[in-house]
Amino acid sequence: MAAAAAADKDNDSLQLPLRNWMDMETKKKTTLSHKESIVRKTTIAYGILELILRCFKTTTTGNNSMPSFKNNEDDDVIHIDNFTVLVSTNSSQHQPSWDDITGVTMNSPKLSLTIEEPAYLTCLFEPDETHGQLGRCLEVEHHDPTSSVVHEEENSSVLPMNAEAITADDLTNDNNERMRVNNRCYYLVAKVLYELFANEAFPEESSLATVNEAATTTIASTDVATVSSEEPAQKKLKSSSSSNHHRKLPPPAATKGDFNEAKQLPFQIPSIVRMQQQLGIPASLCRMMQNLLEAALSRGDDEDDENTSLNDAYKSLRDVAEDLHLLLLDPDRFLFDNEVQQQGTTNDETTTIIQLRYRKDKLYGRDKEETLITDAFCRVSRGKSEAFFIGGFSGCGKSMLVNSLRARVNVVGGYVIQHKFDAVSQERSLSGVISAVNQLCVMLKRRNRNSPPRLAKLAKKIRDEFGADVALLARILQNVSMLSPEFISPVAVEEEAGGDTMNARSVGFTLLRFLRLVSSRKHPVMLFLDDLQWADDTALDVVHTFLSDAKGSCMFFVGTYRDNEVDANHPIFDLMKKLEISHVPTSKVSLAGLDHENLNTMISDALCLCPRICNSLSDIVIKKTDGSPFFVLEFMKSLKDRGLLQYNFHQKRWVWDEDTIRAEGITDNVMHLLSYEMNGLCDEIQLLLKVMACFGTCTNESVIGYLSESVEYSGVRDGLERAVIGGFVEKNREGDFKFVHDKVREAAYNLIPESDKKEFHYNLGKALHSISEEKDVGDTILLIASQIYHGKESIMKNDELRIPIVKLNMAAGMKAMESCRHKTAFSYLKAAWSLLPDDCWGSYYDISLRLNFMMASAANSSCEYDDAVLILQRIMKEARCTKDKLPSYFLLSQIFQAQGKVADAYGTCASILTRLGETVPESVTPETVGAMIPETLRMYDQVYGDDWLATKMEDNTLRNVLKFYVAMATSAFFFKVQHIAAYLSCKVVQLSLQNGVCQHTPLALMQLADIISFDGNNVAISHRIANNAMALSKKFNISDQNAELQLIFFHAVGHLECFHSGIQRLRGCFESALSSGNANMGFLCVQQLILFSIISGGKELTSLLKEIDYYLHLLQTYKSEMTRRFLLNSRETVSMLIDKGEATSIEAQECPGAGADTEPGNVILNMFYFHRAFQNYWLGFSERCCHFAQKCAVAFPKPGRLYGTQVRFYHGLNLLDMLKKKTNASRRKEVDEVIALMKIAASHADSNFRNKLELLEAEKYGLDARHSQAVRLYDAAIASAKNSRFIHEQGLACEKAGFYYKKIRDVRNAFDYFQQARACYEEWGSRVKVEFIRRELDGLNIHYQLTL
Repeated sequence: MAAAAAADKDNDSLQLPLRNWMDMETKKKTTLSHKESIVRKTTIAYGILELILRCFKTTTTGNNSMPSFKNNEDDDVIHIDNFTVLVSTNSSQHQPSWDDITGVTMNSPKLSLTIEEPAYLTCLFEPDETHGQLGRCLEVEHHDPTSSVVHEEENSSVLPMNAEAITADDLTNDNNERMRVNNRCYYLVAKVLYELFANEAFPEESSLATVNEAATTTIASTDVATVSSEEPAQKKLKSSSSSNHHRKLPPPAATKGDFNEAKQLPFQIPSIVRMQQQLGIPASLCRMMQNLLEAALSRGDDEDDENTSLNDAYKSLRDVAEDLHLLLLDPDRFLFDNEVQQQGTTNDETTTIIQLRYRKDKLYGRDKEETLITDAFCRVSRGKSEAFFIGGFSGCGKSMLVNSLRARVNVVGGYVIQHKFDAVSQERSLSGVISAVNQLCVMLKRRNRNSPPRLAKLAKKIRDEFGADVALLARILQNVSMLSPEFISPVAVEEEAGGDTMNARSVGFTLLRFLRLVSSRKHPVMLFLDDLQWADDTALDVVHTFLSDAKGSCMFFVGTYRDNEVDANHPIFDLMKKLEISHVPTSKVSLAGLDHENLNTMISDALCLCPRICNSLSDIVIKKTDGSPFFVLEFMKSLKDRGLLQYNFHQKRWVWDEDTIRAEGITDNVMHLLSYEMNGLCDEIQLLLKVMACFGTCTNESVIGYLSESVEYSGVRDGLERAVIGGFVEKNREGDFKFVHDKVREAAYNLIPESDKKEFHYNLGKALHSISEEKDVGDTILLIASQIYHGKESIMKNDELRIPIVKLNMAAGMKAMESCRHKTAFSYLKAAWSLLPDDCWGSYYDISLRLNFMMASAANSSCEYDDAVLILQRIMKEARCTKDKLPSYFLLSQIFQAQGKVADAYGTCASILTRLGETVPESVTPETVGAMIPETLRMYDQVYGDDWLATKMEDNTLRNVLKFYVAMATSAFFFKVQHIAAYLSCKVVQLSLQNGVCQHTPLALMQLADIISFDGNNVAISHRIANNAMALSKKFNISDQNAELQLIFFHAVGHLECFHSGIQRLRGCFESALSSGNANMGFLCVQQLILFSIISGGKELTSLLKEIDYYLHLLQTYKSEMTRRFLLNSRETVSMLIDKGEATSIEAQECPGAGADTEPGNVILNMFYFHRAFQNYWLGFSERCCHFAQKCAVAFPKPGRLYGTQVRFYHGLNLLDMLKKKTNASRRKEVDEVIALMKIAASHADSNFRNKLELLEAEKYGLDARHSQAVRLYDAAIASAKNSRFIHEQGLACEKAGFYYKKIRDVRNAFDYFQQARACYEEWGSRVKVEFIRRELDGLNIHYQLTL
């Protein structure tokens, strides 16, 4: 064979005969390390095996698929000189690279292949990430000019048999021949590999005597400590001399023969392996050649199965190729020998310890599930929120599956936030979700730390969105202060204000507003809640709020749970149902144990052995563990600790004895394994594990610090370090310490005897309390209180301990309330109440009163209304005086108001006002109110000024009187006749004018402004009082009243303000109200802003319909029947305007006005009449419009209110249309009255009513045939509507102008105005009006053509 090298121009590779390449490698001094050289040779070996397999595939002929080799051609084919190496020319001959082998060629028969890295791998690493890595994920591409046979894997043997039927004798003969050829091939492949790696001729028997003698001497002198005397029996047998290893293969010249004859043995396997070891060839390659030679001795019958020394013999050359590929894929694990990983000391002697090399971050056997969760996240990154639930038993790999997605989330710019619920911690409710979102603030800070402008932009977005509510956000998310120093939480919750107004729903909505700002398609948020079986419905309801949001949040929720520990009634399944109803895409998978193949791969990785070698061990493990990944790890660790799995330093591999493992009877319960292991640990580690187990799955580092200061727990710090080394505990991203798995925590907790657990908790809490008593320990106070409470029996027996522990639990409850963890607070406060004696109202009155009110407030904020009412009733029964009962009465009235029990709320306020000496009339006549309003206005004009504004109401009792009067007026405003609300408002304003201002005065003034606005003659006065009330509210900084103030302001004088700015203010009030816990008032703001949107045409109708549906969706949670009726009225109107409800109406429901109270002044019924009048005008139903307009005239008798003015405008246009048809000519006077009213309205708010006045006058002049005035006013109405951005009324003016020109037969102008009208209606989104105008245009076209 020519020695000269040839250049392959096609692939820029240099061709070198393999033997020449080997000589060059040996002779030249290269910069490659020994490891790099081994990788190069292994790459060539992989190519050789692939070519040999290809050769067998392409040279088979005949029915029996036997090779076409004759005589000794196989010796020539599988020979070191039959191969050529392709080396990249990009690598200099003087500076070769470990990865420059690009292909291998077989000379005869002519076959070649290229070896390359898949292109997709290059995009997975940054340029500097691959430095120092020797692993190669290779693919081979065959170049076979003589055959078009597609390459296939041979799984069972070197030479595949044809499946056609043959005779029994032929089958026997063929099998014998097949075995002879197979064994010969194994031998030849082993020979080629030996020569490739050793770069010397394969040793025949005559050359082995000296080696055997030297090897025996070496083994005899080996340090006993490095070769275990207790090595498992099976592997001892493999490492010793055996007659089976001395069987000879025939020399190359031989043809057929019995391979089992000892006289024909030309090699000794142990001697050859020792020679390879002496040459520095890695043990993995030594094993490969040993197994090839063992395969050459195989008979292929049952005798091989009984011969344990041949258990690892190869069954096919495909297995060899796969092993070589694995060695290249991860050489540090599989190719190179294990390095010494740890030194241990036993009896003053140093021993070498080799650890099992688990792939901690690799996910085994979950390819399908990994694809599903990845696909789900990809859909989320397109802008749609989605949920993914993972069920499975403990230890099946649920968390690993979720964590496999982290890298992808980070790559696309997303955020992963998480919380793990556990059985011990009381943080099972909303606290867990708050904790997860709080992490997001830290991530936002880190990601933007190098870009102050970007961080400032984010802070501005938060400031603009939340406004004054940013304090509420900071109270919930303490880490939000990291984004801007101005985002500071309020100091404490004011109990005397009537309790905490925030609740679980308001907290969830506030978090949602924050998530809308920071999440997007470019930055999706993945919320991972682990162990949902311990979560409650409060947390899961907030998750539903996040996912069902239609306003732009982009979230991927992943929840894991143990499906064998939950029943069908668990809140998890309620959440799934709610998500389905809300049309949130939801996926669910359930994980079982690993199958044999994937479990075997897992064990293979841990032992650094090829999978085929581990199969028998995996059979045992899977039967013991049912394939639970965590159990598998613990089981393998147990085998190692018991000496049933040992590392053989001579063989450089792990060895085991399967029979001994089976006979050992190791438990099939992972808890028993962990307990067995932990019982053998030192006292410091056991103490640490017990302590951490008492706190749950995770323990704050500060807790460890506090405990280490005590004498009893001084060893926990040292125990922590050892527990981390031992693999029981690890440090998380926040710097705290957690158990590596739930089962580890359970086993650690079981270290404490059941009878001692309460006392252990109690002593632990007392130690923490004594150390931290004078310190500000933050949230640690919750842990201290919960630990001490385990000793309730001891506390109850010691009167001196009771009150301090009660106060401790009250402090813990208040701490939880401060950060809106209301349910957690409720549990601590209930614990405090349970510790008080039966006569506590007598012996500890102040504590009992304060504690009960805190409990009621926490219960209310947790939406536990029944519990809150019972506690408040207890206060009213036990409190000693009316003053002590006032906060409870007010909170009770607010609870009734929130539940829609307005009559109860009204009665509660009336009851306490009577106790305070006020006379509250059961009924009020309109005449009484008619006298009170002028009197109140006179007092207001006389008193209002800087002096009065500077006078504060000092009488606390009087302030309480005003508070209850204002609450009564609010209830009466919506559900009583208007004159009762008017009486109460006047009463409050008069008291305030007489005694000075307080925080309740602004709302009272606003209610007064609303009352007097009913009279159209007092519009200016009403507007002035309303503006003064808003200014006064800013002085007191009463953000909790802002929504109610804005609502009444726009209800009273909103028609005097710009509609469009009012919509934005009302929308902000809605979000503020929901965040502060005043949902009822928030949804009333919604109704007002929707009406403003309808009246002003301020939003495209389809978008407006979606917004209404969003609010209706929220009402499924908030359950406000009054608001639902309001919104259904509005929705029906919008739907009718779009397409008469043909495609946009919701399913048939009760009529929004049906069943409503017909008492005059009923707000719901009045708004029903308004909507009907509005709808029927736009749809062209004149008679119906007149009917409902008359109803509205009764509902809004005075023209000073928005709805009365608006409905009169449409009524006036409707009357003019009827007059055009010569019907009801007597009603012309009504038209004049409407025009007069509109002039007054325009004088107060020109931008809102000028276009309406001009259109009415244009229609009137058109009716009277006053052409010039009509034309001028039509154009003026169009221009005014356009300036005010009333797109629908601009279209209406164009439509009316078109009809006017059509009437006077000016077809061209009529056509132009109708086209303008159509454009306006298209922009508005009213398909009904667009179709109506289209018909008119078609008619004009026909008329025009007929005229021509």
